[in-house]
Amino acid sequence: MAYSTDLRAGVGRLRSDERARWLSSGWRGGFTETRAAYNVSVPDGWPEVDLDAYGAERRERAGFEDGPTLFTGVDARHARCARLGPVTCLATAGVSNPAALPVGEATPTDDADTAVDSVEGSSDSSREPPGTVNVLLGTTTALTDGALAGLLGVAVEAKTATLLATTGFPGTTTDAAVVGCRVRETPDPFAGSATEVGGAARACVREAVRASLDSRYSEDGWAVPGSVEAAKYGLSTTARADVFVP
Repeated sequence: MAYSTDLRAGVGRLRSDERARWLSSGWRGGFTETRAAYNVSVPDGWPEVDLDAYGAERRERAGFEDGPTLFTGVDARHARCARLGPVTCLATAGVSNPAALPVGEATPTDDADTAVDSVEGSSDSSREPPGTVNVLLGTTTALTDGALAGLLGVAVEAKTATLLATTGFPGTTTDAAVVGCRVRETPDPFAGSATEVGGAARACVREAVRASLDSRYSEDGWAVPGSVEAAKYGLSTTARADVFVP
């Protein structure tokens, strides 16, 4: 089993050479079995549409088959891929709609000016087209449904750590991910960070997300927002929940 990556007509594809088991956190998410998963770049000012029909039309235009599909405002030319051991990843990244999570007295954006030194661009981040962070990840390792869900968590954790280190935000309001694995009768029951597949997933997501950020903000001349207030979109979760002993 092997995974390949393609980019056609604004659609990124992660494809297995045999049927794979996928789990998506995006539109029509959940488990499915197909050969491929997709990331569709949508135009600026994109109106509300029937996402099922729109995704099918975009995949057909690109000459691709059916499969779980994510949508993003990030131009497909900024997609970046990474491969390590049993894992292949395709990611696009933009943070026009950051989702900050203040913890205690600190906020994720306290050190934003320092964090974005390596991603330079225009200071007018309010003009940046919509963007989000989407990850497609596949492994040649067969996994149980529980382990595949665990791998989704590992991918999201790696995305969050990468964004915090490079932008000061843990994510955006619309991030999504799809993870896939080999289909076999004796799947592995674990895919955490200490496993081969989990460790490879962490590295691949880190490299692909960072490379996509570098491409988007270096080539297009935008700057990572220094705060939620400076962003075109975004939010900060300032509400505090009640803590109690069970």
